[in-house]
Amino acid sequence: MKITKIKLICILGLFASFTTSCAVRENAPKNKSGKTTNNSKSTVKKPDPKSVPPIAAIPVEEDFKVNLPAINREFRGVWIASVANINWPSRNNLSVEQQKAEAINMLNMLQENNFNAVIFQVRPSADALYTSELEPWSYFLTGKTGEPPYPNYDPLQFWIEESHKRGLELHVWLNPYRAHHSNGGAVTSQSMASKLSDITIRLKNGMYWFDPADPKTQGHVSNVVKDIVKRYDIDAVHFDDYFYPYATYNRGADFPDHKTWAAYQSSGGTLSRGDWRRDNVNKFVERIYKEIHAEKNHVKFGISPFGIWKPGYPEGIVGSSQYDELFADAKLWLNKGWVDYFSPQLYWPIDSKGQGFASLLNWWKSENTMNRHLWPGLNTVEIKTADRPTEIKNQVELSRQILNNDAGEIHWSIAGLTKNSNMLPTLKNGPYKEKALTPKSPWIKTIPLEKPSLFINDNGNFIQTSWSSKKIANVFQWVLFTQYNGIWETEILTLETLSKEILKFKDGKTLNAVAIKAIDRLGNESDYMAKKVK
Repeated sequence: MKITKIKLICILGLFASFTTSCAVRENAPKNKSGKTTNNSKSTVKKPDPKSVPPIAAIPVEEDFKVNLPAINREFRGVWIASVANINWPSRNNLSVEQQKAEAINMLNMLQENNFNAVIFQVRPSADALYTSELEPWSYFLTGKTGEPPYPNYDPLQFWIEESHKRGLELHVWLNPYRAHHSNGGAVTSQSMASKLSDITIRLKNGMYWFDPADPKTQGHVSNVVKDIVKRYDIDAVHFDDYFYPYATYNRGADFPDHKTWAAYQSSGGTLSRGDWRRDNVNKFVERIYKEIHAEKNHVKFGISPFGIWKPGYPEGIVGSSQYDELFADAKLWLNKGWVDYFSPQLYWPIDSKGQGFASLLNWWKSENTMNRHLWPGLNTVEIKTADRPTEIKNQVELSRQILNNDAGEIHWSIAGLTKNSNMLPTLKNGPYKEKALTPKSPWIKTIPLEKPSLFINDNGNFIQTSWSSKKIANVFQWVLFTQYNGIWETEILTLETLSKEILKFKDGKTLNAVAIKAIDRLGNESDYMAKKVK
């Protein structure tokens, strides 16, 4: 009987149509906020359109179930080095406006060429490119250790905000043990090499190094990491390949950690000196991993070690041994799952004798027993090959074959994308032709996203589509799906994009449907909202 009455009222015309609309809204189910909700199982039949004068020219919208295509995923990161003004800022005497302009140009370039992550060096040598009470402003930022930029601003906060506006993750890159770089000006009273001189060792090349075995070193670096994670909206913390220093830094002499080694021995320690050093670093890596996730579980931890663990692993590999020279047992960290992503620096050509790219990447993959992300570092700046862009493109494609659905890479460094005029076009027209989300991190638990709301209205030749982020926490990006003649297309959009005009007809095809998903900080997808368009 209710259906019959509604049909009868609808036939009466505009006034009756308005009355019916009110009645249906009045009797519609409501959510917790008191707002009406759409009930796809309602038995109320739609009025005959021929019998009701049109109120507005809008398309028919219906929530419905669809099979959406998988979203393209690949980690596409780039290192931006501040040490020695390698990448940013290009000089240590730039004005604040010049610093910001350089950063914006870099981020625009990465966005336009379908990258999705920035690994930004904020602590090159116990200093800060951010506001810190623990360490001084960097010499590489202002030309004087401890001197803030003028007018004062927070470079890290600026990089985070501008990266996120463009849908780019921002990873903070810290060098854990370097206390002063030989290109970092004079050691002054503001330098940590002076303030923590009791745990600092001067090497023969002019650099200063914190003693990794000293508990005070471990505590200080831990506090620096926790401070950044707590105060900044970052996506990851990143360590590079420097643990105990390379032998060349001390001109071949052994690292002079006599004080802490003697203390260990006198306390009854039984490990060899090499094993003791590795044990110091192992405990530190595990500690940092756990402390980051205890502070903010969604913040990832990544390490980019030297590409060879030991010569002979795998068979035929020759070169330096990070295990014996840097006292970095990177294989153990990967085996134990003390990282969320792992980026061995595979800086050799694919056909390099003794350092084969595929052999090394396959070996690291075989050691990835905890199924963490494995994204190799590529030497995009100066890999020794005649055609660098083609070599890098081939390495990206080979990595995809080896890593399958968890593909990704990090380019050393952003200069490699600009110094060779063919590099970006080769990537953009090849493997980076389409945008990609970063792969999911299923071992990191997070709060599931709520389904977004979706609204569509007729706008002439377009459908005006919008969606809502209200009550949806932790959204980082959106994925918009449009269906033309039964074929779905996808588009990855930034968080700030909340509407889009969509053509009703494109290339002779007709728009059938629209759908939207929310994406969180870890690449997880919400359920979708879809609507038909007629």
